[in-house]
Amino acid sequence: MLEALWTALVALFVTVDPLGLVPIFVALTPGLGEAERAALARRAVLLASLVLLLFALAGEAVLAWLGIGMPAFRVAGGLFLFLLALEMVFERRGQRRSGSAEGLADDRRGGDLAVFPIGIPLIAGPAAITTTILVADRLGGTVAGRAAVLAAVLATMALTWAALLVAGRLARAMGPTLIGVASRLLGLLLGALAAQYVLDGLAQVFRG
Repeated sequence: MLEALWTALVALFVTVDPLGLVPIFVALTPGLGEAERAALARRAVLLASLVLLLFALAGEAVLAWLGIGMPAFRVAGGLFLFLLALEMVFERRGQRRSGSAEGLADDRRGGDLAVFPIGIPLIAGPAAITTTILVADRLGGTVAGRAAVLAAVLATMALTWAALLVAGRLARAMGPTLIGVASRLLGLLLGALAAQYVLDGLAQVFRG
């Protein structure tokens, strides 16, 4: 149980990258006080949690309804996450997320930033949803494994919420250099996880 929980938590934490969200969250919320930022972070994380929990419970059923087999999704999802890992290692993901988020926020002035773009797609984006489905498929064969996946989603969201609550102070304390280093290290871990998902998918294809 603990091993499954740790595996799922690492995969989700690396994909969501709460530290990488900190400077983007600060840039999207200029002029807001700590209480307003805290309320915004709470709503965004709550929405993202609901989305990821939904895919953890029903993601495989949705894929089956679409006629997509899990081996194919493992290979495609692993390749997608590997490209994302390359972006993180070469510090391109943060720039892309920041530029996309600011552009989307400008297009939706007056809307709720907690819903879009912070909750979706910055926290519960394609990478996080893909990882959730892959982890749920890999570990969800037992009740303990399924519980570990759900616990990992909630723990990752709790860490993300904590990071956003102190985003201003965290951004000043770490600075762009340390955040970039942390993102690169997480990118290396994500690359290894992505390769494992691809290998698992190919192994299942050859066995079948």
